[in-house]
Amino acid sequence: MVVRTAEDYYSHLRALLPPGPAWDREFHPEVDELLRAGAQELAREDARAFDLLSESNPETVRELVPGWERVMGLPDPCLGPSPGFDDRQLAVRRRLVAVGGQSRAYFIDLAFSLGYPEARIIEHRSPRFGRSRFGAARFGTWSAQFMWTLESGPRRRVGRRFGASYWGDRFGKDPITALECAVRQSAPAHAVEYIKYSENT
Repeated sequence: MVVRTAEDYYSHLRALLPPGPAWDREFHPEVDELLRAGAQELAREDARAFDLLSESNPETVRELVPGWERVMGLPDPCLGPSPGFDDRQLAVRRRLVAVGGQSRAYFIDLAFSLGYPEARIIEHRSPRFGRSRFGAARFGTWSAQFMWTLESGPRRRVGRRFGASYWGDRFGKDPITALECAVRQSAPAHAVEYIKYSENT
């Protein structure tokens, strides 16, 4: 969509005037003032129409984030009691395109989106005849087939810090609770999940 300026609208309005001395700028400057005022209003409406298109897309929404949250059942409790505006925007986008999943790839991708690019999952196995062997470090228990561990790996250097934050946002916000909450919220009901954090997380 092309957003026209007040000067664009003024030239259009001027071109639409009928010929004749009644519309001459030299004899009737008030007509020119009226056209300029109308052009300002038309340009403002054009800009707001463009804003409306932007607000209808979760990738570019800003003003209507509270409306999107109301429709989508947000803010997510995993974001804490007072999430930052950028986090709320991202939650709207995720909620719209998320399809969920129970695969290893889904949970690795979930950890990646929260700032853990080297995350990996270890699935535990229960002892079974023909698959277990003597001398292994441990056999585990029958319920081990429902257990898995997410090893987070080091966390990307993102988050709130001086020079890259906005007014009112707390420095050093702890993202660990967000990862735990998101994983436990999405995990299957029968699963027992553990999260192992890297020492430099």
